[in-house]
Parts: sequence; C-alpha cells; structure tokens
Amino acid sequence: MLRRGAGERGSATAETALVLPAIVLVLACCLGALQLGARQLRLQDAAADAARTLARGEPASSAAGRAAGAVSDARLAIEQDADLVCAVLSAPASTAWFDLGEQRARSCALGGGR
Repeated sequence: MLRRGAGERGSATAETALVLPAIVLVLACCLGALQLGARQLRLQDAAADAARTLARGEPASSAAGRAAGAVSDARLAIEQDADLVCAVLSAPASTAWFDLGEQRARSCALGGGR
C-alpha cells in the first residue's frame, strides 16, 4: 500500500480554495450574460409593440407606457421614415456586478394603421 507523504496532506483542499474564486467569477459572468440577453429580447419585443402602437395612431405616451411595462427603465424615441413609424428603445445594460453602457432596440411599422 502506498502512503502519501506528509507534505501532500491537504493539497486538494488548497487547490480547491485557489480555484473556487475563478469558478464563481465565471459563473457570475455567464449569469450576467444570460440576464442581458433576456433583457435585450424583452427590449426588442417592447420596441415592436411600441412601433405598432404608434402606427395605429395612438399617442406617444401610450407607446411609452407599453414599453415601460415590458422594461421598466426603457426610454422611447420616435423616428419617422416616409410611411414607416419607428420606435427606438434604450435602457441601461447593467447587472448586479457589471455596467456595460446601454442596450438599444429599434422596430418599425407601417404608419396609418394600414
């Protein structure tokens, strides 16, 4: 039977203690990326909803209210391009650990309710 030397006792515990912070950091980054991806999808869906609302001739306050219902801190900008009404939503891109600036989504709909 082979016996470990006295110098190797506890080495697995020490290695785990060294690697554990890196594993936690990688998991936090992955969870943050998932959170930002889901927020981008909600922002894009809210932009499409706001564009359709504006295209039907409803007021901008109604479109902004719909956008705020989907993404609480979204800001709405309206653009006209010929017959198209475009809604541009922007919101802070931040998680509990990271602040990455701003996320944006743009969607257009044919104006006049046609």
